[in-house]
Amino acid sequence: MARPPHFTPDLFTFLSELRLHNDRDWFERNRGRYLSAVRDPMLRFIADFAPALKRIAPQLVADPRPTGGSLFRIHRDTRFSKDKTPYKTNVAAHFRHQAGRDVHGPAFYLSLDPDEVDVGGGVWHPEPEPLRLIRTSLVEEQAKWRRALRAPGMGKLEWWGESLKRTPRGLPEGQPLDEMIRRRDFALGVELSEKDALSPRFLERCAEVYRTMVPAMRLLARAVGVDW
Repeated sequence: MARPPHFTPDLFTFLSELRLHNDRDWFERNRGRYLSAVRDPMLRFIADFAPALKRIAPQLVADPRPTGGSLFRIHRDTRFSKDKTPYKTNVAAHFRHQAGRDVHGPAFYLSLDPDEVDVGGGVWHPEPEPLRLIRTSLVEEQAKWRRALRAPGMGKLEWWGESLKRTPRGLPEGQPLDEMIRRRDFALGVELSEKDALSPRFLERCAEVYRTMVPAMRLLARAVGVDW
């Protein structure tokens, strides 16, 4: 018997309405909808994904706790933002390294919002030292990186985030992987659709994307000194 889908159209309906009514009064009146249509389905997905994640990346964790686990909070941190709307209009999860929250190792990521469904991962906005270590790895282990970047399925993924316009100071210019060396973020993935997220095969589709990324994720982990 086929597994029922984790997500329903109600999730995307709620997030679309939250965009129009991003205030605490509306959210509190609709908290029950958020729990039943958004939070709880994502927690079920995280729990059900744990066995597949263990096979793909044993060092990463799928933690289905409502707080402190893989689920991102719906509340926005507005302290340093010009945008003072209190809630995020997507629901997202990240599968971090078991070594801890402050480890700059690669992680997998999943985000659903009314416009796009992102499945991917990597290292996002690394601090200066992990960033230096990754760039050094790209220079010193070029053959391994080139094999990882040519792994089956990698051509269907898109690199996310920011890049420098020029080779960072102190690194040789004109390297075969110069475009990668200039990256500020080492994250990649694929944009799927609402239809994909509503499919009973969505969990398997996510697993396929994550498996494709494993050779590159292994090198990122090795660069920053964590197990993979």
